[in-house]
Parts: sequence; structure tokens; C-alpha cells
Amino acid sequence: MSEDDATTKIAKSSGGAGKSIMVAVVVAAIGLAFSWFLGSQSQNLGGYSLVFICGVIAFGVNWLAFIPSAAAQSDKFYDTMGAVTYLSVTGIACLLSEQLDIRAIVIAAMVAIWALRLGSFLFMRIRREGGSDSRFEKIKVNPARFLVAWTLQAVWVTFTAAAALVAITASERVEIGIFFWLGAAIWVVGFAWEVIADRQKKEFKQDPSNKGDFINVGLWRWSRHPNYFGEITLWTGILVMTLPLLSGTAWLAVISPLFVTLLLTKVSGINLQNKQAEERWGDDPAYQEYRKNTPALIPMPPG
Repeated sequence: MSEDDATTKIAKSSGGAGKSIMVAVVVAAIGLAFSWFLGSQSQNLGGYSLVFICGVIAFGVNWLAFIPSAAAQSDKFYDTMGAVTYLSVTGIACLLSEQLDIRAIVIAAMVAIWALRLGSFLFMRIRREGGSDSRFEKIKVNPARFLVAWTLQAVWVTFTAAAALVAITASERVEIGIFFWLGAAIWVVGFAWEVIADRQKKEFKQDPSNKGDFINVGLWRWSRHPNYFGEITLWTGILVMTLPLLSGTAWLAVISPLFVTLLLTKVSGINLQNKQAEERWGDDPAYQEYRKNTPALIPMPPG
């Protein structure tokens, strides 16, 4: 997953044990401070906003998973636990919130559907690849650096799910209107685009006749990274559905699609994929033609 590519980059650069632990502490502080301010309009429990409680749970889930993973020096369940974290914070947000309205229920269902689909997809992918991910080879043998990776995953979930958590835990409900229906439509388009793109790539790779080739069929003729476009679009849809609820520091929820976009276009994602593609097919005229005529992200009908 491209988000994890960024995670491993940061974890690899976190240095010795002392520096790595400091990085984990700073990252956790940023994530918890973000969820504290994000929850300004959310319901409360015991004097703490439900959004902040969900932020604490995100770190708790990942730190608990880190313990057996570090002991076994295994990254087998890292991606899966990302999906589990989304399901955990969404589920807790629903359980602790009073009088869920249609907006909250629909958005919670959207996050759950996305997380279950992506989590199972990534779990099956790691099984096909032998239960290990090369990105973590040098990290998982170093507990402090491995802790940074798990901590970053908690922040990733907190930032990405920001708009959804605000909508689910809102202390004041707003009538369903145009923003709800527009956002829902955007989410459906994004989710379908991501699912179809992932399925097409999987089927392409499973065809022995395509071994060693780059994919340029289906949605991949419209964009070189249609799955990333779908990911950005679906989180944008959830933000649009949440807009009528935002005020004060709850506007921090806009970071959700912005964070995903930044991660997929600038931090890793497209940058990393382009580098790998150039290494594999840089001398292939067909690939250069494909690269020249196909947008990197936003789909355009093939000419």
C-alpha cells in the first residue's frame, strides 16, 4: 500500500533506538493533538470528545499489535491491522454516540465496507507473496524502528478517517440535504473506481502471458494510477457529506482527502511507482508512449 511505503521510508530514516522512540513519541503527540482539536464539535464521554477517544484507540490497537509482531519479527498482519484500526475506531464511534442519524450510519457503513474490502485484498496479496513484505525487511528486526511504523499507521488512520469520525460523533445533527447526496455519489464513484482498478490489475498479473509487462488495459488506459484516483475520490465524498457539520476546529476534517492526496501524489504513491516503472520499462518504447499519452492520476478517455 502506498501509505505504508511512506511509513517505511520514515521508519527507515528514524535512526537508532533512542531517536526512533523519540520519533514515535512526537508522531503520537501530533496524532493525539489533532484528534483533540478535531473533536471540538463531537459528543463527549467522561470529559473527553469521542473523536479524541477514537484517536487513543487507534494508537492502542496498533501498539498492541506491535508487541507480538515485534516479538516474532513479522510484518504479516501490518496491512490487515490498518483495516482493523479503521473498523475499530468507526465501531467505537458508533457504539458511544447517541442517536445516530442517517448521515452517521451511512458514513460508518462506507468506511466499514471500504476497510473490509481493502483489508481482505491486502491480506490475500501478502499471502500470495509468501506472508512477508520486502519493505519491512530492515525495520521489523529493529523493535524501535518497527514501533515507528506501527505508530505512523495509527496517525494515518486518524487523519484519513477525520471527516468520518466528525460526522459519526457530531453533537448536533443536521438534516440530510444536497451535500449528503452529492458526497454519497462521489464516494460510490471513487469506491467503484478503486475496486475495478484493483481487480483489473490482479487479473492482469495472474495471466501468464502478461508476465513482465506493464498494465495498460481497462481503467489503466484512462489513468496510470486509477486505484489512487478512486482512493482520493471516495474520501473526498465522505468530506462533502460531512461539510454541513463543520465549525470551529472541526474544520480540521478537511485534512482527510488532502492528506490522502499528498501521500499518494507527493510522498510516495505515484513517485515511487513511477521510479519502479522507469527501472523496469524505461527502455521500452511502448511504455514511454503509454506514459506520454496517459494521465498520471485524473482519468481521461484514451485517444
